[in-house]
Order: sequence, then C-alpha cells, then structure tokens
Amino acid sequence: MWDIFFNAASNLDAFLWGPWTMCFIAFVSIFLTFKSRFFQLSNFRYIFSETFLKVFQRSDIREKNTISPFQATSTSLAGTVGMGNMAGVATALSIGGPGAIFWMWVLALFGMITKAAEITLAIHYREVDDNGDIFGGPMLYIKKALGWRFLAILFSLGITINCIFTSSLLQAHTVGRALDASYNINPYLTTSLMAFVTMVVTIGGVRRIGKFCEALVPLMTLLYLGFGLIIFFANIESLPEVFMQILSYAFSPAPAVGGFAGASIMMAIQMGMARGMLSNEAGLGTAPMVHANAETKHPFQQGLWGAAEVFFDTTLVCTITAVVILSSGVLAGGNSGIELLLDGFSSYYSTATASIIISVAITTFCLSTQIGFFIYFKTALTELVGKKIFRIIKWIYFLPGIIFAGITNVDQLWQLANISVAVSAIPNLVALLFLSGVFINLMQDYISGKMKYETKLIDESKKYIKKS
Repeated sequence: MWDIFFNAASNLDAFLWGPWTMCFIAFVSIFLTFKSRFFQLSNFRYIFSETFLKVFQRSDIREKNTISPFQATSTSLAGTVGMGNMAGVATALSIGGPGAIFWMWVLALFGMITKAAEITLAIHYREVDDNGDIFGGPMLYIKKALGWRFLAILFSLGITINCIFTSSLLQAHTVGRALDASYNINPYLTTSLMAFVTMVVTIGGVRRIGKFCEALVPLMTLLYLGFGLIIFFANIESLPEVFMQILSYAFSPAPAVGGFAGASIMMAIQMGMARGMLSNEAGLGTAPMVHANAETKHPFQQGLWGAAEVFFDTTLVCTITAVVILSSGVLAGGNSGIELLLDGFSSYYSTATASIIISVAITTFCLSTQIGFFIYFKTALTELVGKKIFRIIKWIYFLPGIIFAGITNVDQLWQLANISVAVSAIPNLVALLFLSGVFINLMQDYISGKMKYETKLIDESKKYIKKS
C-alpha cells in the first residue's frame, strides 16, 4: 500500500515542481523586485537597521492577544530555522549537487521582497474580533482584496497539508532518526515526547508560543552557527574550491563521485528552489499568519522583518550547513539528510561530540518548528472548517510524526514536503502578483512618513486598500 502511495506522490511531486513552477516562482519574485525598484538591494542596510539592530528597543505589548515584532519573527524563524536548514540543505546537496546552493541563494535574494510583501498584506487585511483575537494570512487578502474564495480555500488546504506533512511529520521524523542513529533511542519514543511538549506549549495560545520561541530560537541558532563556523575557519583553505563548486555546478552537471550519483543542472535548480522555499518560506504564505499577530505600527514595518528573516535563514544558516558538508568532502560518501550532516561535523569533531551537537541542534530546531507551525495549522484549518470543528479535530496535528516514525526512506517523505509546499505556495504567489500594487502603496505610505494606513487605524476602520 505504501509503495502505491509514494509512487503517486513521486509523480505529483514531479508535476508540481516542473520547470513551469520554478519559472513562476522566479517571475513573481523578480517582478516584485523590479516594481519595488530593487528595494531589498538598495535598502539592505535600512532593512537591518529597522529590524535586528532594534531588537532591544521593542516596546511592551499592550494588547493581550498580540505579540511583539521580535516574538513574531522568532516564531516565524522557529518555522524556518530548523530541519530545512540542516537535513533540507543536506538532502538538496545529495540530490542536486553543490550547484543547488547557488539557486538557493538566488531564490533568497529575490525572496526577501516576496516575504516582505506577503507579511505587509497580511497585517493590512487582518481581522480582529470582539475578543481581541487576531486572524490573518493569505487566505484573507485573497478573499478581501481579490474576492477569490476558491483560491483562498485552496491555499488553506495546502497549508493544512503542509503543516501535517512538513512540520508535524518531518520535524519529528528527523529528530527520531538523528537520536536513533546516535544513541539507539527508539524513534517512536522520541516522536511521542515531541508531540507531548508541542501540545503543552501550543494549548497556551499565541502568546505562550511567542514567548517560547523568543527564548529558544536565538540561543539555538547562535550555538549551531558557532560550532559550524569553527569548521568553516578550520577548512578555510578549501573554501575557494567549495564556492567554485557551488558556482560551476549551478550551470553544469555535477559528476558522480564515490557514493554521490551526480546531478543535472535542472536537478540543481529544482532542489535549490524547492529546499530554499521550504527553508526560508518566502512566498509560501506561512510566515504572514504568525506576523499578522504582531503589534506593529504599520504593515510595512513588520514586512521589513520578513525580508531580514530570509537573508538570515538562507544566506547565513543554510550556507554554514553547505560549507560544513562540502569542505569536509563527505558528499562523496553517499549519505543523505541528517546522516550526511553528521558526517560533516564528524570530520572535525569526534563522533561523540558531533552526535551531541547535531542531536541538540536538530532536536531544538525541529521542536521549535513543530510548535511554531501550529499557528499556521490553526489559522488554515479554522478557515476551512470553523472554530468549533477545529477544537475537535486539532489533535490530528500531533499524530503524523508518531505514525510515520518507523519509515527509513527520507527521500519519500521529502516528496510529501515538496508537494505541500507547491500546493500552498502557488495560490499565494498568484495573489501576490495581482496585489503587487497594494503592496507598493503600503510600502510608499510607510517610507514617505504619511502613515495613512497605520495598523491600529485599519484594524478599527476596516477601510482596506482596494485592489490596484
């Protein structure tokens, strides 16, 4: 039965991630880049001065059901900095070769403005009910600005599938495999414990999730980057060759070496773009659903955090993972996923030390992702079935990781991740294309200082910008 299921998934994966999808993703990002006059490039310093450099200047949260801009970013990064940066990058290298990293960089560069756009629109079109509960995301700006109910439903369905397979399933599965490989811990026990912790945190609502991610994400990311940078500088003499491989094999087939089967140019592009979008989520439509809960003065002000997220996630964290693997020469060993990354760290640290580093990093990364994605799951599924039914069936979110814990073919599970990413991304990218004028309007309103569309004013008046 599983063979039939995964064969069908493989065919659907090949269709959804064909050349037309990659061209469409690139077109939307490039279109927004040109329409914003290359904002993410010409205002690179401005983006970071308004975001990470002001982390400690954030004001106290006044509304009971909102989170701070940094908590929103931490929760969003909890969904991005994780399995995609580690096992995802390793899988991209094992299937697409070194050239996949170049296309991951390209997607991130243009994706900065894409993520800024979707977060800006989500804040502007969000809803605040009488209890102060906030609901926002692509499904709302698709409905309110475009009136395309079917596309909103399709997006919500895609996100629900994405949360179940990519987050609840793959996050727990990756941790289960890592701890099983390093310490022979039963993966069913690991995934069950992760499901329990996730349940305890998420039942506390968006505020508890935000506080948890704000405390955990920066610490775990810095620790992983620190250990990775040690290998980076230890292998600094091989870095020119590493970056030459990344650039050359982005435009030519990567030859087979040892256990590495080689990769075509198309496979490098496909893996780079698919894993890049899964990692930084630019255009995927997930991040806007958590950023919509942020207490921010203006929609575009929060959108700047989205642009900074993409750069941090892909250009820094994913690059460190890639350099660790390529500079250590372990790609030729034939492993994939988390085992390949473990090989890379074991090339410098002892096997025991490398196991501890990877086990702690992958556990905290994947746990925070699984927790952060619950917001997306709740938002999307509530849109589909309503609040009352959601309260009954929400428990299905915690089960897939346990059910699939024993599957050993990681590439089969990644096919499910690719499908869910495409199904949710395509409707959102279509909406971003048609609402690009609204985004530019909001961007100019903030930069000019006119502030006609302040968040609090629109939340109260509900006088949204019409499609332009």
